[in-house]
Amino acid sequence: MLFSPVRVTTPHGPRRLRTTPLAILAALGTALCLASPLPASAQNPAPQAPPAAATQAPAAQPPAKPGEAKKPEAKPAIAQIEPPEQFKAVRAKLDEAKAELDKREKELGHTDVSAADLSTIRESVTTVTDEVRAIVSRLDDPLAAARERLSQLGPKPKEGEESPDVAQQRAEREAAVTRIDETQRLARSLVVQGDQLVDRVSNRRRASFTRDLFQRTHPLISPSLWEKVVADLPRDMRSLQSALADIGVLFARNGSIGNLLLLGLAFGVSVALYFGRRNIAPRAARRDENKTEPSRRATLMGAWRVILVGTVPAVAGSYAVFYALDETNLLPSRLLPVAGAILGGLAFIAAVEALCDGLLSPDKPAWRPAPVSDSAATRLKLLAVSIATIATVVKSVEALNSGISAALTISIATRGLGAAATSLILAIGLHRFADTEQEEEACFGPYVPTKTTTGIGGPARLVGWIAVVVIGFAALGGYVALATFLTDQLIWATCILVLLYLLVQSVDTFLGKALTDESRLATALQANTGLRKRSLNQISVLATGAARVVLILVAALLILAPWGLDSTDITASMRSAFFGFQVGGVTISLSSIVLGIGVLAIGVIVTRAIQRWLDQTYLPATDLDAGLRNSISTVAGYCGFLLSLALAFSYLGLSLEKITIVAGALSVGIGFGLQSIVNNFVSGLLLLWERPIRVGDQVVIGDSEGIVKRISVRSTEIQTFDRSAVIVPNSNLISGIVKNRVRGDRTGRLSLTVNVLRNQDPVKAAELITGCADAHPNVVRDPPPRVVFRKIGDTFLEFELLAWISDVSLGLKVQTDLNFAVFRTLTEEGLIPPMGPGSSIVTIQGLDGMQNAMGEIAKTFVRPTQETEKAPPVPEKTATAPL
Repeated sequence: MLFSPVRVTTPHGPRRLRTTPLAILAALGTALCLASPLPASAQNPAPQAPPAAATQAPAAQPPAKPGEAKKPEAKPAIAQIEPPEQFKAVRAKLDEAKAELDKREKELGHTDVSAADLSTIRESVTTVTDEVRAIVSRLDDPLAAARERLSQLGPKPKEGEESPDVAQQRAEREAAVTRIDETQRLARSLVVQGDQLVDRVSNRRRASFTRDLFQRTHPLISPSLWEKVVADLPRDMRSLQSALADIGVLFARNGSIGNLLLLGLAFGVSVALYFGRRNIAPRAARRDENKTEPSRRATLMGAWRVILVGTVPAVAGSYAVFYALDETNLLPSRLLPVAGAILGGLAFIAAVEALCDGLLSPDKPAWRPAPVSDSAATRLKLLAVSIATIATVVKSVEALNSGISAALTISIATRGLGAAATSLILAIGLHRFADTEQEEEACFGPYVPTKTTTGIGGPARLVGWIAVVVIGFAALGGYVALATFLTDQLIWATCILVLLYLLVQSVDTFLGKALTDESRLATALQANTGLRKRSLNQISVLATGAARVVLILVAALLILAPWGLDSTDITASMRSAFFGFQVGGVTISLSSIVLGIGVLAIGVIVTRAIQRWLDQTYLPATDLDAGLRNSISTVAGYCGFLLSLALAFSYLGLSLEKITIVAGALSVGIGFGLQSIVNNFVSGLLLLWERPIRVGDQVVIGDSEGIVKRISVRSTEIQTFDRSAVIVPNSNLISGIVKNRVRGDRTGRLSLTVNVLRNQDPVKAAELITGCADAHPNVVRDPPPRVVFRKIGDTFLEFELLAWISDVSLGLKVQTDLNFAVFRTLTEEGLIPPMGPGSSIVTIQGLDGMQNAMGEIAKTFVRPTQETEKAPPVPEKTATAPL
């Protein structure tokens, strides 16, 4: 439904206007944007006077000529149209919202507004603002539709008059646009008013919180404070005696057997739960002392069992006693909060003790989840329980002071002493954690500790000492409210952080390890979903990361809650950040960004699916070559990506003008540093369009020769014959020299050089060589192979065999086969000697003297140890040299 039902006040009382979708569509269709003029019978018989701005004086018509039919007079355009019931309901809703906001603004103007009143004002204003904001959103579509219908009429003519039907349509549609626009603008103004009121409430709350927190009272070390305490103490003791007397009166009045039995049963159950949990917890936790190395999963499960068994019975026992006291009316109402503080404090002490037992496990070190030493675990438990006990005593005394209406000085002294005692206990505990234990050095050199003696890191101890100093000085200096608040925050934040540590460790162990290890869950997911182990590891990392973020945010909200930051602030900030916030006049909406990225991702996935279908199903079934199929698939991929990008931009609200501005900004960057990228991109488009090089072609680029494997818009991948991949920028293929061996077809020419002895018949040699080529199956018959007589040398006759093969990729194989065949054939026919050309020997005479001289020179360089050796025999005085 476009508009929700609203409640209006009538003379007969409030009524709820119920509307149906059919009524809404009928009202919008008849009143917002009418597509045709109203018939004369449907018009209002009593026309109203239109406003001056919307009326047009009818033009004076010339008198009708004789024999000419008289033209009907143009009716004035109807500019004032009665709004439909739906808009009446919306305006009534906006009027109610405005009255409520004005009322809350007047209340906020008072100076004596309490914190509870501020919370009430904020909740009311937030509710009204959300309702008005929803109305603004619902009016967007009707306003856009009305403006679109008005734009179809075009601009009003500057000269002449338009027809009565068009004028009536224009007036009706302008009225519809004006009505919706005014309603939406009124709603937007109310949204602004509500947001301003919320900001004022937040500022008032922060100011009140700061004023109360830093209000200075009597210092704790001031003698005047204790003099007033001593003076007010007798009166407070009389008030306490009066309260005890009231208890006796209530017991005498309401002390029936049933009430006493109920109270006794509650006390008995509470005592049994408190003392029984100490015996139940060790057995329920199932932490065996003899087990020295339990798994991390077992350790955390044991810690959670100890915490639950130690906390739940104590809370149940305290609640049972408080419920019995409340139901039996045996305690005055002003002392009931005292009982609640005492019982809640006991439950809090039990919870702290259980938390220390589960996390620190002083008596069972093997089952300790926290990385602390044995001595540190014992000291931490003692420190935590001591601070919890002090906090319980202080809160109980404060509740008693409030119940008996004690003097202000008594309350100040109680809170100051509690804060000082907490600071003192914390200081003693931190001092005991100092690194005083050191081992003897085994050798000279700097000392390196070999074991952990404290269990508390330096930053944690530093924060603790800062808290000790601030709380102590605040309590002694008179800032008791600040000291009490910091004490409560220290306890509260410590408990939250400890639980956060346990929860994070549990998430990492139970959720992360369940998907990464060979667990039943991981096996079932792999078997049923087909996910690989690597995918499960990635899902595990994402799931644990998301869980950590959620836990940290919840912990931060709980820690900051006492500082005046409640869930309303967080949700409002998150809603503003997610649905849109303005930065310098620009609205940034995280939801639109996320959904735009989702649209882009879906478009890319669909594009990849279409590409896969083209590559694997459709294109292989066609007669297209591999290069054309690659071009079609690549172009389809880029077209799909550009279309997805355009859809994402349109969803984000980026118009063509804005994209043009971005493109202009990018052109400046292209001019400075992106020239090569754009050059390669354009070259890739040219390669895909002109296709001078296709996938599967054998090309030679510089020193590299190989097969083209892939052509993209930036680079081309070529696989060489040694199985290496050469990435060539597309600009090199367009502007450089490229040899494509298979540009026209895949046939290629093969050339072999053959030398035959000069004394042989060249015609016979040519016939034998040609016969070897004709016998090879990969040599084509048209054109036939032929032999070219290249050279007549002094010793050889040089021939060149030219043969055409069917596929150029078989060139090396055919060349090898022809070399073997030609060598074997020519050798068998005696055209090539068995030893080759080197078998011819030329004898040279007259070198005896030179040989003797060279021998004498060689003797002079012989080592002394070799002089006694027998001289080698003198060879024959004949030198030979191969031709």
